[in-house]
Amino acid sequence: MSVLSEAQAKEITTHGKFERQANAFSTPFGDHPGELPVEANRYRLIWSAACPWATRSVIAINLLGLNQVISIGKASPLRPKIDHADWAFTLDDGDVDPVLKIHYLSEAYLKADPNYTGRPTVPAVVDLKSGKVVNNDYFKLTNYFEVEWQKFQKPDAPDLYPQDLREDIDALNDIIFHDVNNGVYKAGFATSQAAYEDAYDHLFYRLDWLEERLSHHRFLFGNQLTDSDIRLYTTLARFDTAYYDKFKCNKQRLRDYDNLWNYARDLYRIPAFKNATEFDAIKLHYHVSGHLAGTADQFQVLPKGPDQSVWLAPNNRNRFED
Repeated sequence: MSVLSEAQAKEITTHGKFERQANAFSTPFGDHPGELPVEANRYRLIWSAACPWATRSVIAINLLGLNQVISIGKASPLRPKIDHADWAFTLDDGDVDPVLKIHYLSEAYLKADPNYTGRPTVPAVVDLKSGKVVNNDYFKLTNYFEVEWQKFQKPDAPDLYPQDLREDIDALNDIIFHDVNNGVYKAGFATSQAAYEDAYDHLFYRLDWLEERLSHHRFLFGNQLTDSDIRLYTTLARFDTAYYDKFKCNKQRLRDYDNLWNYARDLYRIPAFKNATEFDAIKLHYHVSGHLAGTADQFQVLPKGPDQSVWLAPNNRNRFED
């Protein structure tokens, strides 16, 4: 039986349900006292191509052109074989992030809070002046990039969080988070049959609901790409490769949904989405790396499929074009 790490054990309730840890560094970006100053070349975003939460921040940054003012570092999709959950910079020379000069992301977390005992998570925004993590609020981070960082966006940047839709986007994002983004983890990390089946049922109820919604227009809000599309996409991109079998979300594959599947492929054709989607990294992380303490050596066989070339096949979403 798998043994949870100390940090992960704190995220399982007595009823076997997975409850994700709270974000410890949630100071917002802005111009008010106590907020993080919005400054070019001040911060480094650490992500991993394996992580859906981090991938959506990278997609937003690239869509908005903020990659010119925010440094980006990438951690390996493979968890390091150490006694605690962490992210390692083994993709870089000397296994050290070239800017932060650290081996593990936890070093930046502990620099910010020497008493930090939670899991070091990505995305993590590190202040280059101090080397400390200053924000790991994956839920709100893309909204900060979309609004507070507007003065640094490229001239033709899309409005991913339009003022007149923000209330509706926030409501939909909350649904997507609880039932889909985090829903697959609730199923995959559940330690009781009842908790697993409850998460499973909520997940597929919501996917059916989204399938119907996407039968009426190209994106989640008409023909306008928004923050909600980024959030849904990163889970869909991992569904057949990881969540279907590894997390036992096996009622249907993404490819069995007509609208969701064509919608996901439509987004994949946008460079910011495609360039941030690394199927090999996703596969390594979920099937080989191991999410629980002591499991990394138990999963050494890497699945050969699914065939990812079909992501480039034509889709039918142009039927919604004006």
